[in-house]
This record gives sequence, structure tokens and C-alpha cells, in this order.
Amino acid sequence: MNTTPNSLEKLIQEFTKLPGIGRKTAQRLAFHILKKPREDAVSFAKALVEVKDSISFCKHCYNFAEGDVCTVCANPNRDSSIICVVEKASDIPILEKPGKFKGKYHVLGGLLSPLNRIGPDDLRIKELLRRTGEAVKEVIIALNPSVEGEATTLYITKLLKPLVPRVSRLAQGLPAGSELEFADELTLARALEGRVEIK
Repeated sequence: MNTTPNSLEKLIQEFTKLPGIGRKTAQRLAFHILKKPREDAVSFAKALVEVKDSISFCKHCYNFAEGDVCTVCANPNRDSSIICVVEKASDIPILEKPGKFKGKYHVLGGLLSPLNRIGPDDLRIKELLRRTGEAVKEVIIALNPSVEGEATTLYITKLLKPLVPRVSRLAQGLPAGSELEFADELTLARALEGRVEIK
């Protein structure tokens, strides 16, 4: 028999919908919010609604943005001749952390995965090809070194080779099968600096 009040149980259930949050962690988070002053809960709720209402995708690179253009694309000091291709917008802050990359980004929105019925038309590959031109000197592929990531890298490389002088990928320090979000700043910095051209 469940002795948890309905409103509290509802909050716990909402927390369990978040990635990596099990029942015990959801309970701890719910109890934490319950202990906080009402103003903190209202502020938290407002932040959730505000982020859903105000965040969209950049019309150039598909990064998260408040408005039409993200902060990276809007920055005149960024090098438009280098584009770093990532799987998802949440990969960008990870690559920005070391402070080494000064180019711009392109978010694919996923990886090729025939088993999950994700093909080239389901990703922003056409948009990437449209962004490449005389001004783009290099495209860096910064996808996770998984089976899907490797397949996507090979596919995109074949399309980019005739259009861009240099197509490279992240280098040393990223073990096969690992995720970008778990790499430390030094490893990422070395991977960006030691990127290798894809032949």
C-alpha cells in the first residue's frame, strides 16, 4: 500500500521521467523540494516553463538559442571558416569548456542508425552541405566513437570531401565506445588540437 500523498507521488513520478533518475533519487529530489521555502519551488517551476517557452534552435547551426541565432553564431570573433559537427546541441558546451575551439558548430540532431530507422534524411546533413562553400576551409567531425558515430562520420566525409579542403575528426584520448560528455577538459582539448584529416 502506497502511503505517499498523491501530490508528492506525482512529483516523484515526474522526476523518474528524467534520464538517469530512479525511484530513490526521485524521492530524494521531491523531499528536498518539499523542505525548501515555497518561493524556491515557484522559482524552480518558473525556470522550467521559461526554458520551454524561450529556447528554440539557431537558424544557422541548430544549437540552443533564445531567438533566431545562438550566442556562438552571433559572436563576430568566431571563425566561420571552421565548422565542428556534433550529434546534439548538448555536446557544444562540452567542447566549449576547454576554450580551444574558436570556430562554429553544426548540430546533426542524431546519428545514422538503420536499426532505429534513422537515415540521412532524418538528420541535418543537407543543411550542413548548404553551409559549406568557398568560405569554409575545414569541417571537424566530433561525433561519439560508437558504431553509429563511425557510420555517420564515414557517410558525411564522403559527401564533404568534394566540397571542403579539409575534413578532420577528433584525435587522441577519446576511447572507442565512449561518450563526449564523459571526457575531461584536457582530453577534449588534446582531441581538438590533435585532430586528424579523414582520408
